[in-house]
Amino acid sequence: MLTGPGPISPQPVMNQLEQLKRFSSVVIDTGDMDMVRNYKPVDATTNPSLIYKAALLPRYQDLITRILHDLRHRSTSYGVDEAIDRIAVALGKEILSCIPGKVSTEVDARLSFDVSATIQKARQLITYYRQQGIERDRLLIKIAGTWEGIQAASVLEREGIKTNITLIFSLQQAEAAAQAGATLISPFVGRILDWHRQHNPQAVYTGDQDPGVQSVRAIYQRFKACGYATIVMAASFRDLDEIRNLAGCDKLTLAPKFLEALQASNEPLQRQLQPDPALTSTRVPEREQDFRWSLNENAMATEKLSEGIRLFTEDLRALEKQLKQWPTSR
Repeated sequence: MLTGPGPISPQPVMNQLEQLKRFSSVVIDTGDMDMVRNYKPVDATTNPSLIYKAALLPRYQDLITRILHDLRHRSTSYGVDEAIDRIAVALGKEILSCIPGKVSTEVDARLSFDVSATIQKARQLITYYRQQGIERDRLLIKIAGTWEGIQAASVLEREGIKTNITLIFSLQQAEAAAQAGATLISPFVGRILDWHRQHNPQAVYTGDQDPGVQSVRAIYQRFKACGYATIVMAASFRDLDEIRNLAGCDKLTLAPKFLEALQASNEPLQRQLQPDPALTSTRVPEREQDFRWSLNENAMATEKLSEGIRLFTEDLRALEKQLKQWPTSR
């Protein structure tokens, strides 16, 4: 007796985070290990603000105390900047134990206009990681997208130290970083939107009209048309619509609150970004004078880059103050 095929099992419904991971690599933007374990991202990134917040969490108090105790035991003249680097590396090591990919660790924002000091700091961070048994293939050194930062990245990449150029607000910054051979760039979506809302509060910026989304789209299409190997990792989101409208970007770095919201939704999510085979572009070498002039002409990019460096510096100073008052034992 012949029988027909059995009933077809229904396909499990994918939440939006699972759907997003089909189009883009998801990176978590946090220093909280519980969040890293929960959402299982490919990579993770930190910055001075996140390190400062992590240092306030009870779970990291003993770790910081041990680092400061060891430094004070070795020398009473150690610098607080070394303590911050050691803490950043310790957090990075812990994060790497829970992810398969890379962690980004940021160079002191106060070095953003000093090529040689940025290079020296990046090498030092790599050395600290190596002392912890972490090799450079698991690391990205995060550097602000100034002309000096991009030139430092060019040197580091030639040495085999991979870089993440952050605080990207313009196509000119992005292309200069790609021509320098940066492994990855981080264009900031939400901060671009913030600037436009502040300067034109009556305008409606949703969907494709969001200037932050438009900026990342332009960078993504330019990179694919030119054949740049540099990865585009959109960052700094203000809402879920921005994330959904950039599905398909190489990588998306998301705060835990957005990962939670995406995981809670089962609505269909479609890919929005993909290379356009009809586009062809000629690479035009980026010169310093052209870079500086184009940045000067772009008020939003100029202001947001400067503001980003200042804000990271404020959090570094707050962390320095906290560490100077930290007891040797708790």
